Amino acid sequence: MKAVYKIAFFTFLSVYNLVAQNKDFKGYLFAYFEGKGAASQQEQLRFAVSDDAINWKALNNNEPIIPSKDISNTEGIRDPHILRGADGNSFYMVATDMNTKKNGWDYNPGIVLMHSKNLLDWKSSVIDIEKLYPKKFKDIKWVWAPQTFYDTKAKKYLVYFTVRFKYNEKLDFYAAYANKDFTALESEPKLLYSAKDGAIDGDIIFKDGIYHLFYKGNTKDANGKEIQNGIKQATSKKLLGPYKERFNYLDAYANDKTGVEGSSVFKLNNSDEYILMYDLYSSGRYEFQRSKDLYHFTEKTESFTKDFFPRHGSVISITKEEAQRLNEKWGGVPQSLLLSKDGNYRFQSAGNPIIKHKYTADPAAFVEKDTLWLFTGHDYEGGQKGYKLKDWLVFSTTDLKNWTEYPVPLKIEDFKWDKTNDAYAGHAIKRNGKYYWYISTNGSGIGVAVADRPQGPYKDALGKPLLTNADCFASTHGWTCIDPAVFIDDDGQAWLFWGNGVCYYAKLKENMIELDGPVKKIDFEGLQFTEAPWVHKKNGKYYLSYASGFPEKIAYAMADSIEGPYVYKGILNEIAGNSNTNHQAILEFKGKPYFIYHNGAMQTIGSSYSRSVCIDKLEYNSDGTLKRVIMTSEGVSK
Repeated sequence: MKAVYKIAFFTFLSVYNLVAQNKDFKGYLFAYFEGKGAASQQEQLRFAVSDDAINWKALNNNEPIIPSKDISNTEGIRDPHILRGADGNSFYMVATDMNTKKNGWDYNPGIVLMHSKNLLDWKSSVIDIEKLYPKKFKDIKWVWAPQTFYDTKAKKYLVYFTVRFKYNEKLDFYAAYANKDFTALESEPKLLYSAKDGAIDGDIIFKDGIYHLFYKGNTKDANGKEIQNGIKQATSKKLLGPYKERFNYLDAYANDKTGVEGSSVFKLNNSDEYILMYDLYSSGRYEFQRSKDLYHFTEKTESFTKDFFPRHGSVISITKEEAQRLNEKWGGVPQSLLLSKDGNYRFQSAGNPIIKHKYTADPAAFVEKDTLWLFTGHDYEGGQKGYKLKDWLVFSTTDLKNWTEYPVPLKIEDFKWDKTNDAYAGHAIKRNGKYYWYISTNGSGIGVAVADRPQGPYKDALGKPLLTNADCFASTHGWTCIDPAVFIDDDGQAWLFWGNGVCYYAKLKENMIELDGPVKKIDFEGLQFTEAPWVHKKNGKYYLSYASGFPEKIAYAMADSIEGPYVYKGILNEIAGNSNTNHQAILEFKGKPYFIYHNGAMQTIGSSYSRSVCIDKLEYNSDGTLKRVIMTSEGVSK
């Protein structure tokens, strides 16, 4: 009975942070260093996130999250190990302080300790083992692959690592407790485990009263020549040992010449299954095997899918809230982990295009209080042979960097009168506490939808088109009744502009769903109108911008009255790269003017039919005219 109680007690303590803290883990965080790219950038700390522990996305565009020069003596780190603290809300990392690209493999002085309260801001300390403990660790050669384990009995964090001396090729594990602040070791490290033929890259995990130490081991013949290597295991009933070596190999490659190292074990969320992952360092692959008891592993390996090339790293489980924090700082978190309970998706823009997880086009926008609301069309993915749009999308931001996408608020099928099944450009605006979204189709006309919130959901306000080709008296082709743009003047009068080939306009009644007078057209000297009208006002002047020519540029004209006469002022925006069309929104946000447009920049499969919304700054000359827009990759999010 006593033995059963002991096992139960230690099992309870080891999962304290999972049960007592009631963490709802939905994803995984991978800390690693990079195996490809510029040599000077490889030995740097990076993060990746997954929602299933198999498919991974690098954060921060696979750039370092912290430069090694800021945290290490050598200006390089390897083998990062990350651990969630016993309180459930703190985090600890350790890494090898080593820069092989700069200093080679002959020597590294020690390790790096790091701790954080939020996964974002990390405090670090360098531990030079030889300098701190010269009596025992004189002539040290390597201090490799440190890891941390919380000792529930001592209530301290044990830091353990591989040591090799210059005078002895044997690789052994040493360990010491970290101090309370996780900034130093409490005492001189002591021998933790000595495998028969040496070991590196240790990883301890506790299950059912047993501490399992996984590591890269090897087998030598009587003459000391290595004849086999791979992932091995030692076990103990106590964290500090003694550990009993198990001489079988666990990885699928131990019987061939494929080298593996950097083993790490973690438990899948809401599962009794464990993942044993390892680095196939000579081939740039990362693979894993599964187990439920930590003794028997699947024979067939599986591979991670990833947009980076990790070297030796480690994984912890994370919550959606933690994933969102990571995304807000570095971006790259999979969309599934950023969906809130009501289906909202948070993401960061990193230059242009501002939205990279799907294709967006035909932007329109308005500002309400401190929030910019962006409304777009939704192109199908790249490789299309024509325009294919079936719904419209809504996004919001308060800083042009952190964005929220809302569940699809409006679909072409919501307009029962439509016969084209094409969700063309639209424009939304607020009036009398309601939000009106004017949309166009490819021939069935312009409709209007209404909602109580800018993010919707929207519903057809009329049950029929507001405008059709029959209202476009100066046109003959079937797609003339498109691209509505709504504007409410300072006197409260609402106006609607639209058209292809001819620019039409009309007054709207107070209810925003009926015309208030005849349809008219805009005409002036120099007008070469294609589509996409947009009206804005500044300092008493009216600006009419529009797509001109084909491929389209954005031109503009100015007037003292909304009905003109307009005076042509020239080109505002050149052809948007890799896109035949050009569609703009112009507005001021927090005192600064912006130009929102789309291009076909998301390569390799973006195109004129798979477009992406961008934002760049807009500038006025002293006489009120507009400077030519400079389209940038950097955008305005920084």
